[in-house]
Amino acid sequence: MASWKSIPLHNKILGVLVLGAIAGVTANLTVGGENIQGFVSNVTEPIGRMWLGALIMVVIPLILSTLALGVAGLGDLKTLGRIGLVTILGFLLLTALSTTLGLTIMNVVKPGAGLDPAVTQKLMETYQGEVQGAMGLADKVFGIDLFVKIVPRNPIQAMANGEMLAVIFFALMIGVAMTIVSREKAEPMLKFLESLGHIVIAIIELVMKIAPLGVFCLIFSVTARFGYDLLLQLLKYVVTVFGSMLVFTVVVYPLVIKFIARRNPVEFFKKSRIVMLTAFSTSSSNATLPTTMRVGQEDLKFPKEIAGFVLPLGATMNMNGTALFEGATVLFLAQVFGIDLSFGSQIIVVLMSVITAIGVAGIPGGSIPLLMMVLGIVGVPMEGIAIILGVDRILDMCRTTLNVLGDLVTASIVERFEKS
Repeated sequence: MASWKSIPLHNKILGVLVLGAIAGVTANLTVGGENIQGFVSNVTEPIGRMWLGALIMVVIPLILSTLALGVAGLGDLKTLGRIGLVTILGFLLLTALSTTLGLTIMNVVKPGAGLDPAVTQKLMETYQGEVQGAMGLADKVFGIDLFVKIVPRNPIQAMANGEMLAVIFFALMIGVAMTIVSREKAEPMLKFLESLGHIVIAIIELVMKIAPLGVFCLIFSVTARFGYDLLLQLLKYVVTVFGSMLVFTVVVYPLVIKFIARRNPVEFFKKSRIVMLTAFSTSSSNATLPTTMRVGQEDLKFPKEIAGFVLPLGATMNMNGTALFEGATVLFLAQVFGIDLSFGSQIIVVLMSVITAIGVAGIPGGSIPLLMMVLGIVGVPMEGIAIILGVDRILDMCRTTLNVLGDLVTASIVERFEKS
């Protein structure tokens, strides 16, 4: 029998999600949601919130290090040239398109809607403080104030106040400035940010070690209060997100390959099979990169300079599947909590999903802190993340496949533009 330590983390999280859900539903049906309230409020919910707080703690240093280094890693912006411009535009447009597709399908299917109105009302009452605190920002985010508040007068104060759009702008400016100054002057900051990035990832890894306890407490708290209705919504969510990713893979990518890259989609996918299988099994764009490079140069016949620039950069910056997942998850949780996100708020979700997908750390759980940030910006309680954590692993495998395929698709677009 396998020991607890030898069980992979994602299996532990999935296991405790099931156990926590069963225990919570059982408590709800036998003891009653009202009678279990004291135990949830004083024991399980505080533990779960402390774990979430540890993840939120690293959001600002994670953004500072990853976004600034991502921009600085592009090199001298003046000498990037046509290849760099087409590559970056390809990444951004595909990522925005995937997020928009995910939101569109979520708006049509509404997997989070249909809860008993009494359950929705109870959810809103339970997390009223979090909703109101975030909704104040969401109401102001889309409009002229957005353009004013994006540029912080005091970056440190913006960080202390959790003004994430201002923090993101400041991080991007640091990255741009590092491409302008000489290498000698930028080197100390580069080393500092690289070190900060490694330390933040180490903290996330430490926090994720106690994820099973945090997830158990959070899902128990939710199901003990609200019963099994939420679990049925979770199944609809998984099917809808998977379907969205499938549509992007078998419809959008082939159209782009055929009409923009001017290649045969069937042949393209046939030659990319090993890349897709590697990405699905490892759930890591970085771990798949050697295979992606080999297939890109040997099978798809990309020129060496295009493969060598686009594919490594894509492993860090091009996250079509991650952005789709983030956008769809935000809208699903908004539906669960009965929050009607306006058109303006959904545009902010698209923009933030594109930006935060670039800053995702390439480790298990690396996208969770940034996803929680997007939830907070548009007024959805961050505690809702507990509902989807247990099924994140299978969706992670799917979105990584989408991410890596997007790198190859972008490389084919760049090749076509270079030939023409």
